[in-house]
Amino acid sequence: MKTIKSTILLALIFCLAFNMSQAQKMYQIHQDNVKPSMFMHYEKIAKEFNEACKMHNPQTSWVTANTNDMKYMYISPLENMADLDKRPFADMAKAMGDKWAKMFEEFDKCYDSHRTYVIYLVEDLSYMPEGITMTQEGENYRDWFYIYFTPQNAAKVREGMKAVKDLYTTKKSKVYYRIYRNGFGTSEDYYLVAASSKDEIDSATKSKANKDVLGPERWDTFRKVMDYATRVEEYSGEMRPDLSYSPKK
Repeated sequence: MKTIKSTILLALIFCLAFNMSQAQKMYQIHQDNVKPSMFMHYEKIAKEFNEACKMHNPQTSWVTANTNDMKYMYISPLENMADLDKRPFADMAKAMGDKWAKMFEEFDKCYDSHRTYVIYLVEDLSYMPEGITMTQEGENYRDWFYIYFTPQNAAKVREGMKAVKDLYTTKKSKVYYRIYRNGFGTSEDYYLVAASSKDEIDSATKSKANKDVLGPERWDTFRKVMDYATRVEEYSGEMRPDLSYSPKK
C-alpha cells in the first residue's frame, strides 16, 4: 500500500486541467486488486495490519470498502494535494523493522496490481436531503456505478447528472446517493455514483420502489446522461469497519 508522490507542478497542472474548487472534499484511494485465490490470505494480513496500526497509532485515517470482484479500497480524506507527500507510516515502519517488510511481502503475494488515486465529492450533484455523509449507521452495503465519458462530453454529462438530481428532488425519492468525480491518478473521466443500503435485499427493494416513485419520465431524464456516456460499470460490495482505522487522540 504505497503512497504516490506528487510535485507542486503536477498538482498545479491537475487543478487547472479539472478546474476543481478548493472547497471540494478530496479523498485518496489506495486500491488493491486481490486475486481470488489469495482472498483469505489477504483478509488475514489486512486484519494484522489493522491491529498493528492500532498498536503504533500512525497519524492518518481511512475507511475501507471491498467490491464483489475483490477490489479493496482504503479511502483517506485529503486537505490538499500536498498531503500526498506525507509519510504517516514512517515511524511505524521504523519501529516494526523486519516485521513491517515481511507484512508487505505477504500483501504483495495477494495481487498483481494496485494503485493510488484521488477522487472529489461533488456535493451539488449528490442527493442526500438529510446531509451528505460517506457512511450511514446500519447501511454498509454499497452499489457503485461508474459512468465514463470523453472530455468533449463532460459538460453534457454534468447537465444530465443535474437533471437526475432534480428529478429525485422533485419526486422526493428515498434512494439517496453521493457523486464523486475522478481526479489525480486516474486515466479516464468518470462520475462515481455511490448508494448505501442495509444489504442486497434492501438495495433491490429500494430500487424497485424508486421506479414507481420516479415514474416513466425517469427514462428521458436518464438518457440525458446515458446518451453521452461511453460505458457504465456497476459493482456492489460493502464498507468494512473492521478494516478501517482512525488514530487514538
